[in-house]
Amino acid sequence: MNEITAPSPPERPEGSRRSLVSAGTTALAHPLDTQKSPNQFDVNEVWRILMKWRWLILGVLIAGVAVSIIVTISTTPVYRATSTLEINTEPMQLMQQQTDLQPVARNEPQFLATQIGLLSSRTLAERVMRGLSLADDESFVKGYPNRADREGAAIAKLMGHLEVTPLRGSNLIMIGYKDPDAGRSARVVNAFAQGFIDSSLERRYNATAFARQFLQSRLDATRTKLEVSERALVAYARANNILSLGSTSVTTGKDGGSAGGGSTAQDSLSAQSLVSLNDALSAAIGDRIAAEQAYREGASAASTSAEDSPAIQGLRAQLAGVQADYQQKLGTFRPDYPEMVALRQRMESINRSIATGTGKLRSSQSNALRAAYLAARGREQQLQAQVNAYRSNVLELRNRGIQYNILQRDLDTNRSMYDALLQRLKEVSTTGGVGESQASIVDNATPPSAPFIPNVYENLAIGLLAGLVLGLGLAFAIEFIDDTLKTPDDVINKLRVPLLGVVPKGDKGTSFVDALKEQRSEISEAYYTIMSSIQFVSNNSFPRTVLVTSTRPSEGKSSSALALAQNLARTGSRVLLVDADMRKPSFKTNQPDEIGLATLLVSPGSAKDHVAATSIPNLSLLPSGPVPLNPAQLLATNRIDTILMELVEHFDVVVIDSPPILGFADVPILSAICDATILVVEAGAVRRPAVLSSLRRLLAANGQVIGTILTKYNPKNGGYGYGYGAGYGYGYGYGYGRHQRQRYGENTEIRQLDIDSVA
Repeated sequence: MNEITAPSPPERPEGSRRSLVSAGTTALAHPLDTQKSPNQFDVNEVWRILMKWRWLILGVLIAGVAVSIIVTISTTPVYRATSTLEINTEPMQLMQQQTDLQPVARNEPQFLATQIGLLSSRTLAERVMRGLSLADDESFVKGYPNRADREGAAIAKLMGHLEVTPLRGSNLIMIGYKDPDAGRSARVVNAFAQGFIDSSLERRYNATAFARQFLQSRLDATRTKLEVSERALVAYARANNILSLGSTSVTTGKDGGSAGGGSTAQDSLSAQSLVSLNDALSAAIGDRIAAEQAYREGASAASTSAEDSPAIQGLRAQLAGVQADYQQKLGTFRPDYPEMVALRQRMESINRSIATGTGKLRSSQSNALRAAYLAARGREQQLQAQVNAYRSNVLELRNRGIQYNILQRDLDTNRSMYDALLQRLKEVSTTGGVGESQASIVDNATPPSAPFIPNVYENLAIGLLAGLVLGLGLAFAIEFIDDTLKTPDDVINKLRVPLLGVVPKGDKGTSFVDALKEQRSEISEAYYTIMSSIQFVSNNSFPRTVLVTSTRPSEGKSSSALALAQNLARTGSRVLLVDADMRKPSFKTNQPDEIGLATLLVSPGSAKDHVAATSIPNLSLLPSGPVPLNPAQLLATNRIDTILMELVEHFDVVVIDSPPILGFADVPILSAICDATILVVEAGAVRRPAVLSSLRRLLAANGQVIGTILTKYNPKNGGYGYGYGAGYGYGYGYGYGRHQRQRYGENTEIRQLDIDSVA
């Protein structure tokens, strides 16, 4: 048991009303700063809500499961058949087509989305409806006398129960259909799959038929143009005497350039003759140049050749022999010697023969070179005349060949267009729209053996989950709507005033007074802790005058006042319990009804004469006395201040039990003259705005509110487990067995508490 030392009566200076003003102000100015952040997740708070509303959550959970079972039993079985299609984003060519055109690239997601849209189209549903004659099936649609209405209803039902689902990461599409008839569901799915393929082929066949018709019309027009261009080319060639020897342009120059502006090797007869003559002229010019060069160089060449002739060489040899003989004999004979003269004459004769022979040889060679030169020049002139004549002819042919080439190119173009169109028409006619396979069936639908709806396990899981979610939602919604103060944290965070302690809710079968008699009971321990908290808040000294009040009746204020007074008396302090609730008194004595606070307020008697002793040592009681007509008017006089000062002189602590705050003016008056005011709050019974309004009224009257007491708190519902370790003054299972705790009854408000008076 906590030992609390009662303070000695301090000397009260004249004019001073209370000594705890500063202490109370400090307590309110510095509340416990434990408010949680709005975004902070509190596991304990969640657990408290779950424990408090566990039966509601369990009931809603069971109801959800029950509803799911009922729905499962009452639901008509529905079967679901499925088929799988493969969509070829790059069409498979059944017949190879020779073409130079590159296929158009496709956007695969967009293409698959288009195919899904076609599968879900109304046109395909109408095709399936007509193919299976569903409008005539009374088990499928009924109640429509008009056939058009039946067909519309059948189409709407097909579209409503059809499911087209692409398989992610592939080109596969799953088609599903739900129907009460298992066989019909499979037939409908297969009809959708086959109808989709058939409709795709029909669209392509129709597109191919249009292409054939278009190509045929273009081919006829091109054929006509080709015939016209051929006739124009032949007529022009005949009119201009153009004979084509090849299959290309009209004329070609020697250097390979086209004579008529073309770039090919087609020649006419004139062009070929001109080419031959031009080649011969070139050769004649070369021969003439060579002969002329030989003629010009003939003189020196003839002298050289004459000197080198054998006859001249023989004469020169004879001349040399004679000259040698003459020189030999000159040393013997004189020059006029007849033999010497004869030798000189012979030398002269040989010289004359050499000169004559050389001249003849030179003359004959020069004549030969001149004759060759003249012959070459004559041939050149003859060929030049022929070339000039043919050149005029070819130039004229060029002028005529320009138009010929134009007509020839037009003919070639028309022939190319005709050949291309004819080839394409053959290809289209051959394939006939069957060249591309757009989709193929991977798996055909088979009649399902088990119903798709209802799914027992899925319904149970949904019911269980829905019940759990709804139960949790209701629990948390009620807690969110319910802004009552249920836990100690609510008092601290929502009121922002100190929490002095928590009083647990007593067990049924035992009165509150009996629980207080046991000093080790949970309730007694709770109030001992509250006494310690009050002493700590009040600077280690218990206030001399303490007012205990609440927001509304039956919150435990009278019980708390009695418990505090009794526990203080057990510490040896002289304690007076004043019943200031003159509207509905909670305490009574064996003394006459005139004895009490109400009588003191209207009479000048001594307050000590109205105090009654109790069976509890050191505890006295000032009853409320007779119930006055207007207690607030009695308390508004200065008499209450005088009475309270007199009582403080005779007692260490005066505990005042007051009426509730809301609706009455008594409490603000008493709070203004007391050293401390304690607000009692019943857990889960009073709303936060009401308590805040009470606090505002006390503060407006300059009341010194030192804290609050949370009463009738059930820690099992709160989920917190406040005990000695938590500092809230009680703990289940600490020092008491379960059979001892069950002795104490519920902590209800004391209405008529008999306290034995001692004379």
